[in-house]
Amino acid sequence: MAAPTLQTQPSTGKVWSRLLLLGPAFVAAIAYVDPGNVAANLTAGANYGYLLVWVLVVANAMAVLVQYQSAKLGLATGLSLPEILGKRLGRRRRRLYWAQAEIVAGATDMAEVIGGAVALNLLFGLPLLAGGLIIGVASMVLLALQTHRGQRSFEYAILVLLGIIAVGFVSGLFVNPPDGGAALGGLIPRFEGTDTVLLAASMLGATVMPHAIYLHSALARDRHGFSEDPAVRTRLIRATRFDVVGALLLAGVVNISMLLLAASSLRGIEGTDTIAGAHAAVTSALGPALGVIFAIGLLASGLASTSVGCYAGATIMGGLLKIRIPLLTRRVITLIPALIILGAGLEPTLALVLSQVLLSFGIPFALIPLIRLTGKREVMGIHTDGKALKIAGWTSATLIVGLNIVLITLTLSGQS
Repeated sequence: MAAPTLQTQPSTGKVWSRLLLLGPAFVAAIAYVDPGNVAANLTAGANYGYLLVWVLVVANAMAVLVQYQSAKLGLATGLSLPEILGKRLGRRRRRLYWAQAEIVAGATDMAEVIGGAVALNLLFGLPLLAGGLIIGVASMVLLALQTHRGQRSFEYAILVLLGIIAVGFVSGLFVNPPDGGAALGGLIPRFEGTDTVLLAASMLGATVMPHAIYLHSALARDRHGFSEDPAVRTRLIRATRFDVVGALLLAGVVNISMLLLAASSLRGIEGTDTIAGAHAAVTSALGPALGVIFAIGLLASGLASTSVGCYAGATIMGGLLKIRIPLLTRRVITLIPALIILGAGLEPTLALVLSQVLLSFGIPFALIPLIRLTGKREVMGIHTDGKALKIAGWTSATLIVGLNIVLITLTLSGQS
């Protein structure tokens, strides 16, 4: 049964009406608490304490803005961001644009399968390759929900996994609370050498994720449909603000909790530059029960985020190339790179961090077109971004691109 819209739902109060509309942003928010986040945030906290707390706060504020604009684009136009770009770009530019977007989606998927495989290894001692295969099969089951039972069932499953993720990564803070003063000091923007810039780029790529920018416009449109009535569209867009703020607030709390946990419990402990080492340190410092909860959170993160990543890749391909590959078929194809890395025996945490750096470079290609489109009256009509939103959007894009330029410059100069 289709989810109620503002045109059909019964009059049971504004709060209940808005609750019925929640969901798409929580699916998109899974992208912000994936295993890449775990690797980047734990590495930052364990190596540099509270130094980079400000990066997560800024990145999460950007994420709220970006995901709201993406959802608004889908609701105001009835088209996803890839579909609009597919209509506006020539064949050659469209294919090149698809190639970079597909690489970004592939890096995302790879990170999430690897993270899930690491979690199974921590919980049950399974070899990483076998764990990757299990995560791939389990994600097919989740995607089958979307294919056969509809988006709402998929959203319910993702919401359950999001709750498990939150418990897995926040619970440790109640056992060993962070230093409040030091955490507040981490809100002051600063770096300490090239390595912290690399980590900041990784954290940014793991927080403002390109594939989530492409996907959310489709999620909002598919869930609510497109109404010809401007008043209905306006009410849907207003309700979407609650969806986005609630979802990204939860994701932000989880992300910051990861860093604070590492800073308070893992600082200076040898081996915490890997997820397995961090898990061992958490188990040693906070007890085996917290170690198991941590690993379960990581498993839920990998399983949920790889399903959402595969969904995003299908949205990108369908919009830009007008090619529709069944989600389950795509799942099989995109599983291969992750299995190769796992089978080759590469360090999984390093692969996760580097994949997030790659995502950071892909952000401008998704973010700049989004800001341009939502600022055009001929595209958005009465829902065009206001002056304040335009300034915030372009400021975010400038900060992200600037960080990437600094990262490239430092890396090429050999200072990394």
